[in-house]
Order: sequence, then C-alpha cells, then structure tokens
Amino acid sequence: MAQLSYVLLIPMQNNQGTFRYLGLKRILLATFVFMMVGTVLELYLLDHYEGAQQLIPILCIGASILTLFILFFRRTNLTMGLFKLILVVTALSGVYGAFLHLRANYEFEQEMKPTVNGWDLFVESLSGALPALAPFSMIVLALIGYSYLILIKQRK
Repeated sequence: MAQLSYVLLIPMQNNQGTFRYLGLKRILLATFVFMMVGTVLELYLLDHYEGAQQLIPILCIGASILTLFILFFRRTNLTMGLFKLILVVTALSGVYGAFLHLRANYEFEQEMKPTVNGWDLFVESLSGALPALAPFSMIVLALIGYSYLILIKQRK
C-alpha cells in the first residue's frame, strides 16, 4: 500500500509519524510550471505583446520562472521573500489586466450601443471582445506559487 500511495503522489505517513509532502510538492511545482508555460504560450499566440501594458503578464511570469529557478537551487530567506514579492506583483497584474480588459470592452459596448446604460452595459462588457476575466488566471498562478512556497518552507 505504501508503494501505491507514493506512485499516486499522495502524501503518506512514514514510520516516524510525520507526513511526507514530496508528492504534493511535485504536483504543485508541475502545476505551477505548466500553467506559467501555458499562459505565456497563449499570450504569445494571441499577440499579447504589442504594447507595454500587454507585456506585464509576460514579464511577471518570466520573473516568476527566474526566481523559481534560483529558489530551486538556493533556498534562502532572501530568495523566498523575492519569490513572494513577485507572486504578489503577479496577482496584482491579474487584477489590473481584468480592469483593462473590462474598460476596453465597456468603451466598445458604449460606442456600439449608446442607449444601453448601467448593469446591462456592464454585463455586455463582461462578454465583450476581450476576455474580461481571463487575467484573473494570473491570481490563480500566484496562489499556486504561494502554495508551493508554503510547502518548501516546511522543509519536511
């Protein structure tokens, strides 16, 4: 049974009564890296690099990858603090991106339907040409990275 839970990467209890988190660390690390690579690839394929504001998520992900690489080989309080700071900036970039997408959609919908106001205009803006909620994936990315940071701080 012990071998099966290790293969499935499920944390299990060893003889000393402590939990092994190696499986969970691997899953979070793989999820974090996969999501960063996938998000950058998607942004590249969508030509999301034409302006300075469009480069913000790409730069945040690049900084996350770089600090994760440094953290993987040199785990100090400084590198962990830097990683945490970059994750906060990444999450904030998601909020800012959602604002920018929503504002652009709102302005477009206002021009297309000048008689619509209030809530209806807001709802139309959510489903506009730009995916208004897609930048929130940067918050999810930051939360996954922070979860990984919590696990590596435990040093088990």
